[in-house]
Amino acid sequence: MYRFLRTPRWWGINVFVLLAIPFCVFMGTWQLGKFEDRVDSHREAEDRPAPSSLKAEPLESLLPVDKETSGRSAEARGRYGEQFLVPDRELDGRTGSYVLTMLRTDDGRSLPVVRGWLPTGAEVPAPPSGEVAVVGALQASETAGTKGVHAAGGLPEGQLGMISSAALVNVVTDDVYDAWITLADAPTGLVPVPATAAAGTGLDVKAFQNLGYTAEWFVFAGFVLFMWFRLVRREAEASRDEALGL
Repeated sequence: MYRFLRTPRWWGINVFVLLAIPFCVFMGTWQLGKFEDRVDSHREAEDRPAPSSLKAEPLESLLPVDKETSGRSAEARGRYGEQFLVPDRELDGRTGSYVLTMLRTDDGRSLPVVRGWLPTGAEVPAPPSGEVAVVGALQASETAGTKGVHAAGGLPEGQLGMISSAALVNVVTDDVYDAWITLADAPTGLVPVPATAAAGTGLDVKAFQNLGYTAEWFVFAGFVLFMWFRLVRREAEASRDEALGL
């Protein structure tokens, strides 16, 4: 009854099944590992002291921004220069703009400084003149996937869609740090912008997507085995009926 399993057609089906099931199991295990890595990173971030509780360090000593230095208090000195608005940023359920001012440091490079959040329609306060010392939470450059980012561009002059050195390189003449800081003490008229957690350290939607993909791959493996069983059973029944002359 099962002689059909030795035919070329079924050799192909069997080889496919023998390759597909281990592949699905491997992919499911890999996705589960990705989720477990995110859980471990989240636990490590919770066990570390709050970045804001640590003493402020010179900006250069905290670069490049990584999971350890993101959110740390950084200090820098320089003079404020160009100022931009970063529109459509939400804070406490309200929509407004970040006020981003470039700080030209002593080494000739410019540091993006978010001095605060401005409600829509409010007047933008001018930055202080002369040399200033700033202290704020260090943040990594934004990417196209960051919430609130206008990656497509098309904004009016004086506005930026993304806080990153790549977005600023064409609008300022100085070299730009691949980082930015948000001031803890915003000037009058502005609201301080809280620092965000470093990418890959929180149990966000993306982390649980990895868990969902894990389940999907194991379901695929079970489905392949189920379909192989159904095909074998159907073929065997057809062979039996043929042998009985039905």
